[in-house]
Amino acid sequence: MAKKGILLINLGSPRSTAVEDVKEYLDEFLMDEKVIDYRWIFRALLVQGIILKTRPAKSAEAYKTVWTDEGSPLIVITKKIQKKLQKIVDIPVEIGMRYAEPSIETGIRKLVEKGITEIVLFPLYPQYAMSTTETVIEKAEEIRKKKFPHVRINYIQPFYNRDLYTDCLAESIREKLPENFDALLFSYHGVPERHIYKTDRTKTCNMNDCCHKDTHPSHSFCYRHQCFNTTERVIKKLGLPKDKVIVSFQSRLGKDKWIEPYTDHTLETIPGKGIKNLAIVCPAFVSDCLETLEEISVEGKETFIEAGGENFTYIPCLNDEDRWIEVIKTLCQEQLNQFYLL
Repeated sequence: MAKKGILLINLGSPRSTAVEDVKEYLDEFLMDEKVIDYRWIFRALLVQGIILKTRPAKSAEAYKTVWTDEGSPLIVITKKIQKKLQKIVDIPVEIGMRYAEPSIETGIRKLVEKGITEIVLFPLYPQYAMSTTETVIEKAEEIRKKKFPHVRINYIQPFYNRDLYTDCLAESIREKLPENFDALLFSYHGVPERHIYKTDRTKTCNMNDCCHKDTHPSHSFCYRHQCFNTTERVIKKLGLPKDKVIVSFQSRLGKDKWIEPYTDHTLETIPGKGIKNLAIVCPAFVSDCLETLEEISVEGKETFIEAGGENFTYIPCLNDEDRWIEVIKTLCQEQLNQFYLL
């Protein structure tokens, strides 16, 4: 019988806060055509000719504000998830990062060295986007075909609409919500609008009402819909009225139009609308990282308070909470069972 293993995939992080390490990481990340989807020559001119001239130093300073004695929060938390999952499953568990080390190839190789020939690969992204799930699967398949052709890989698909996940997220939020708050803001990582159209195999998305319909042909690959749907499912479980909930999108890069509303603009304007006590959660991430710990918890708070807000509560990601580890185990087991059906 073939030996099986689990590979957990997250985004990645620089090796250190040194400017050169941050530059190396950003080069690999931003030169991915699934992230900045320009033709190679224009992408190179933008990334290597402009962005990498100044951004690494600025990003290095930001990383220093969240870096721990153990290293990058995202890497540290992903390793904790791995260790906890390993304790409750009887097959090997490894981790890999889409960018930098430990890479996807490193993770697959570690499993192969243990005799594994069937892998459940879990992209740790609840919602589907070309810059997350899609690039992970394409990279993993490229590596498998070139270096590990004897290995079979089953991929866990986006799980934003699974009750076991939204129950887990809702309970985590419920435990951390302050007693008094005017609104709960769901801040998702943004993507360029054109990414939504590019991933729409059906060519039926209109970036408007279709995202809020119960069913629509484009939903399987529509990041925007999946973010709104995640929110709707969670607030229903929390019993929150819709007028106490806001959805926005953060981390935009460049001058292209990204999906709206933007989180920074939202934080600037809502105090003027009477929202003085804000709670905020970032459900596009399962592990806290630079985008949550610095961009939201620090910069976002400053923006909100300077605009007239009074109390700002950042609700951490699921990280290595035990209930989340159980969700991961269940989702992996479902895919492990699929090997027997193939």
